[in-house]
Amino acid sequence: MSVDALVLDFDGLILDTETPIFEEWRATFRARGHELGIETWQHALGTFGAYDPCAHLSELTDEPFDHDVLRQEVRERNLRRCEAQPLLPGVAERVQEGRAAGLKTAVASSSGSAWVEGWLERHGVRTLFDAVCTRDDVARVKPAPDLFLLAAIRLGVAPAACVVFEDSPNGIRAARAAGMRCVAIPNGVTRTLPMDGADLVLTSLAERPLSEILAALERRTCPDAGRG
Repeated sequence: MSVDALVLDFDGLILDTETPIFEEWRATFRARGHELGIETWQHALGTFGAYDPCAHLSELTDEPFDHDVLRQEVRERNLRRCEAQPLLPGVAERVQEGRAAGLKTAVASSSGSAWVEGWLERHGVRTLFDAVCTRDDVARVKPAPDLFLLAAIRLGVAPAACVVFEDSPNGIRAARAAGMRCVAIPNGVTRTLPMDGADLVLTSLAERPLSEILAALERRTCPDAGRG
């Protein structure tokens, strides 16, 4: 198994921006007498434009309200919470190990460039990545493979030589569609969702060093590896 590059999702994988936004929308629904479950919210994870909470809430309440104002209120509360979030455990260490081993590194996210680049700079890890691909760069976001394929092009490596790190079903589907191996690392929001299609599932990037992750991945994808 040849690995030339690591490609990481951003939201929920590098920084847990997914828990705050889900909890803020859930609180907004509850304030209006309705529940927002993960089975509904999962359609918003790892992608963009697949689920509109304002439209859903409007259907449930059958009451008029200013969607733009509500979105801005939730956005501001979410931003304040995201500002208090640290990098998720093991992220910087695993990427640094990859670069030390000569691997290329990239971020591929369905979020916008300003959002992703801003947080990477804020946490001092932008220089750890050779490329950053966002929804501003492609026609289709996850679960389409476009973001991951673009990352491979920008890194100058074959898709089959990339290992993707993802936290959501949509991201896993995109990685598989791109012909890349995928390590799933569910977060607090996605932990209850099926990680079908992932080659390996870990509880955290801090669980083990990159060398052990890649060795475990090789055993999963090449079960006869090491047999003589």
